[in-house]
Amino acid sequence: MTLLLIHSGGTIGMGPGPEGLMPVPGKLEAAVAARLAPGGRLETHAFDPLLDSADVGPAHWNLFLDLIAAHPGADVILTHGTDTMAFTGAALSQALAGSGRRVVLCGSMQPLGMGGDGEANLDLALQAAREADPGVWLAFAGRLLPADGLVKTDSHAAGAFTAVPQPPAWPRANPRFGAARVAVLTLSPGLPVGALRAMLAELDGAVLRVFGAGTMMAEPALLQVLAEAVQRGTRIRAVSQCLQGGLEPGAYAAGAGLWATGVANGGLETAEAALIRLWLDLSA
Repeated sequence: MTLLLIHSGGTIGMGPGPEGLMPVPGKLEAAVAARLAPGGRLETHAFDPLLDSADVGPAHWNLFLDLIAAHPGADVILTHGTDTMAFTGAALSQALAGSGRRVVLCGSMQPLGMGGDGEANLDLALQAAREADPGVWLAFAGRLLPADGLVKTDSHAAGAFTAVPQPPAWPRANPRFGAARVAVLTLSPGLPVGALRAMLAELDGAVLRVFGAGTMMAEPALLQVLAEAVQRGTRIRAVSQCLQGGLEPGAYAAGAGLWATGVANGGLETAEAALIRLWLDLSA
């Protein structure tokens, strides 16, 4: 078995420093090598400098995909900070759909060697890299979670992630993330019309987090802003602000104005998954 370790950064490979936790070069790689199954071969790509996951974005997703493609026979462990793990999980899940590859994301809330969750998460990731079904997974807090619908729901607890079931992704031809201008926007009571107009004017696509099963304020000016954006070609995809249940157009009269604007229905998609879908669509 060949294992490709992509070490992008994150708490799991850190250690105490003079001003707090900081990356420790070689720490994660040594821990994986010590746990490698007999006869296994380890290939490593460590970012230099290691990344805080807050800085991970489309250029890094493309690099992850290029590294995976360059090692066609390898199973993959990608270590990553937890703050944007859900976006990377959605990006790789959709981009690798139908590829037959097995990729396991791994991170932790506490570093290796500090009596926390790092060792257990890494051990689970190594087991999953050998035994899991093809797909993209997250090894975390004793659970192997599908990575396509991850949501970080706790900023401190070891069980920081929830996996929301997602619609199947479809295979794409050589998917990569281009220079599309996309963002997640959230409706809130009293949202100024000018603020929504200004944000949409700068975007090629937007995920719009709406209320409940698919409602929004009955404010004609807001609805007009959405309709005008759709008419000029801005791709807008609605998702629910609720963690579970998704959208159901027609369930409430309060949603009629929203759907009349031409905004697309994201259904059960998380905001992260919907953003990745838009990004890939706009990059095709």
